[in-house]
Amino acid sequence: MLDFDPLRTGLVLVDMQNDFLHDDGAYGRNGQSCDAIAALPPRLKQVAAAMRAANGWIVSTHFTLVPGKKNEPFISPHLKKLRPFLGKGDFQPGSFGHQLIDELQPADITIEKVAFSAFYQSRMEWVLNRCQLDTLIFGGIVTNGGVASTVRDAHVRDYHNIVLDDGCAAFDEKAHTSTISSLSTIATIASCDEVIAALKC
Repeated sequence: MLDFDPLRTGLVLVDMQNDFLHDDGAYGRNGQSCDAIAALPPRLKQVAAAMRAANGWIVSTHFTLVPGKKNEPFISPHLKKLRPFLGKGDFQPGSFGHQLIDELQPADITIEKVAFSAFYQSRMEWVLNRCQLDTLIFGGIVTNGGVASTVRDAHVRDYHNIVLDDGCAAFDEKAHTSTISSLSTIATIASCDEVIAALKC
């Protein structure tokens, strides 16, 4: 049974940005996509619609490459090695690529993030406290990266956490499955349909 008050609940859409998902985004232009990630928008759109209808909150986290001199972004060494195609203009605040995808607009709260966890050196905790939220429902990408790190940081801050098994995805299915299994010790694992049903009660 899923038991939560929608008024004190936020649907956290982790990094569902154009640069990750749109054909014209940084990843799309460089052939970085997979079917599991591409399948997320219509599922999460239904959850977001149910959340709005129940007067809950939509919280969108946005991976950010902060631009420095001459607009060159600060990119951490591990990310440079993993995604060498990233460069000037990608994931830049205010850009098309940085924005939440159209299918999931609008968000009530937008959080820029510079690491896997949306809590790391951000205003995330401050904003959630001002909204008086005690429950967070997580969907987005990638399960073993931004999702897992943010869920774990939410756990140590005593939020009640729900992770959407079919509302999250990774580039590797085994990574997704093993991460969902590990998160089950600190969060409730549910399907999009289960959460939608709970919101309509």
